[in-house]
Amino acid sequence: MNESTLLLEHHLKALKLPTFLRDFKSVAAACAQDQSDYPVFLLRLAERELIDRERRSTDRRIRDAAFPVVKTLESFDFGARPSVNQALVRELVGSGEYMTKKENILLVGNPGTGKTHLATALGFAACGQGKRVRFTTTTALVNQLLEVREARTLGRLQKQLERLDLLVLDELGYVPFSKTGAELLFDVVSRAYERTSLIVTTNLPFENWTEVLGSERLTGAMLDRLTHRVHILEANGESHRLKDSKKRLRVS
Repeated sequence: MNESTLLLEHHLKALKLPTFLRDFKSVAAACAQDQSDYPVFLLRLAERELIDRERRSTDRRIRDAAFPVVKTLESFDFGARPSVNQALVRELVGSGEYMTKKENILLVGNPGTGKTHLATALGFAACGQGKRVRFTTTTALVNQLLEVREARTLGRLQKQLERLDLLVLDELGYVPFSKTGAELLFDVVSRAYERTSLIVTTNLPFENWTEVLGSERLTGAMLDRLTHRVHILEANGESHRLKDSKKRLRVS
């Protein structure tokens, strides 16, 4: 390897251009073969670098979002869930405009009807659109809020949440919260209002949210903020997990 090549590799590493470093020899050989000039050589390398950089950025956003399992819209069975507004879901996933408008999405329905799948698919698509996303169960977030409040680091977590473009709160309604926990959750929703889009999945009708939040006044205030600019998706029917269990029992 000659001195120029060694220096070039050193400079590409210093400039943090890994795709340039990996591909410059093969692209140079291809350009020599089809007699392309130097601008074309640089253009081809720059295009590869940009594509790889965006892919790495998307992968990082997906990791940071902390999805329990990555699910996409392609694997969602709309035929088994006719109550779900397929056209609206595809519009929300495809454009991501709801995040630009700081709108929320509420997914309401029985357990096991695909609400988490749809919420994950929406979050996954948002990562691909360059958005900062975090996925968490509502209970896990409330527990974390209580812990950092006790440790006097609540402000740090609040700032992290405020930097998001989309916060997904899964499974609201399974566990009732303490008065302090409900107030901390309300504070998250209040801070997100017209700043950060929220996706909330719940098995409870709105009139029953007091069962988990404890206070009618706090519940009303939270719903007022969540539903001001909102898309509501209903997922009804029998639980797909229950259906699978029945099938397995019939087979055995």
